[in-house]
Amino acid sequence: MSTLTDRPNTALLVVDVQNDVMAGTHNRDSVVANIATVVGKARAAQVPIVWVQHSSEELPIGSDGWQFVTELDQNESEPVVRKLYADVFEDTDLESVLAQRKIGSIVLAGAQTDECIRATLHGAIVRGYDATLVSDAHTTEDLSEWGAPTPDKVIDHTNLYWSNHRAPGRRAGTVTTDSVDFG
Repeated sequence: MSTLTDRPNTALLVVDVQNDVMAGTHNRDSVVANIATVVGKARAAQVPIVWVQHSSEELPIGSDGWQFVTELDQNESEPVVRKLYADVFEDTDLESVLAQRKIGSIVLAGAQTDECIRATLHGAIVRGYDATLVSDAHTTEDLSEWGAPTPDKVIDHTNLYWSNHRAPGRRAGTVTTDSVDFG
């Protein structure tokens, strides 16, 4: 269980599923479909959903590329956390959004696996949260021309090490879209 006191609830974090972030990512359409399924499960179970939206010089606020992909429907009642850094907790209001809802456990989906997903998973664990990655609902682009493994290997490796990650008093792990159970 989480090391955060009086935080019995779980939230789904949907990270950076934006037009330009998702353009050219590995298995984009199936990953977006899986994220939509997980969002539907969270809503059906009345689990809070927190949408995360990155901005940068290359991804300016308000641009078409900055918008969430059209296949996903973000409800106005669901908070949006805007970020500038890979770890969603860094210099954002995420902690206060989660504290208000008594969240001690997060389920994570989105992009990009080798940057924002990994950073946020680790950021959650070091801050005392339980953190579960939806193994078939995250993706990344191909950076192999710069020496990175191919996207499928990045995703597989992230799933492998996160399914085996441990920290005192906290849980890490992975689940598939089909096995996500917010009940």
